[in-house]
Amino acid sequence: MGTPRHPVRRQPKVRTLKHKTTGCFTMTGFTEISPTALMRLIGTPDAPTILDVCIDDDFAEDPRLIPTARRWPHNRIDQYEGQGPVVVVCQKGRKLSHGAAAFLRSKGIQAEVLEGGNYAWRDAGLPLVPAAVIPSPLWVTRHRPKIDRIACPWLIRRFVDPTAQFQFVPPAEVIAVAKKFGATPFDVEGVAFSHDGERCSFDTMLTTFKLDTPPLQAMATVIRAADTNRHEVAPEAAGLLALSVGLSRQYKDDTAQLEAGMVLYDALYRWARDGQGEGHDWPGVGK
Repeated sequence: MGTPRHPVRRQPKVRTLKHKTTGCFTMTGFTEISPTALMRLIGTPDAPTILDVCIDDDFAEDPRLIPTARRWPHNRIDQYEGQGPVVVVCQKGRKLSHGAAAFLRSKGIQAEVLEGGNYAWRDAGLPLVPAAVIPSPLWVTRHRPKIDRIACPWLIRRFVDPTAQFQFVPPAEVIAVAKKFGATPFDVEGVAFSHDGERCSFDTMLTTFKLDTPPLQAMATVIRAADTNRHEVAPEAAGLLALSVGLSRQYKDDTAQLEAGMVLYDALYRWARDGQGEGHDWPGVGK
């Protein structure tokens, strides 16, 4: 008889993957997404739902959330009924995340785990939103928005709370509506989310929610210049103003205008993140 053959313990497969939306190459398992790849999705219409399943004690050690993440108890994952792709997050990206994601996949939901969890996200220097400053999903502001009152809802939905809803009411009624309906007022005088000197409400939100990434800061410069009629600060401001005025003339319904404006600010974000410095000219010019 020959030497008995012992079963070989195989290591989990790790592959270099190119994410279908972000184009990022990541060394990760097939059910994981890297912090860098997830950050490329956040802020875009393709962003997944992010569920933070940390236990309360772990979350209390660092009560901040990945942008757009919402807390969801791991032992109630069977109650999740959302649609679309999900990324599950816990402290270290181990048992809680993998267990919850596997359960979601068993229900036919596309679910991945954030590789390394909140620790890896934090250590990568990526933005984290303090949970204590996130208000209820209902917001209210003045009707007939132009720039700041479209830019701020875009920021909230793309980086803070994708479920946020916005009320547009006469200026004199904003504070009263906020009190009666439990809404958070913004872009009116005397409230937390408003102008501060030369800074716009968009700037204030970036500061409050700790979203000081270079692309969002670049956007803020353009928005501030357009909203305060200082186009010399950013040449792109003239274009943003023109498009914003056009949208306000095209739509009588403020909510419909907001939905159309989301596309505009999605494009501005992609310019700020990926397209600054890119020009355009007729191919034959200069040859």
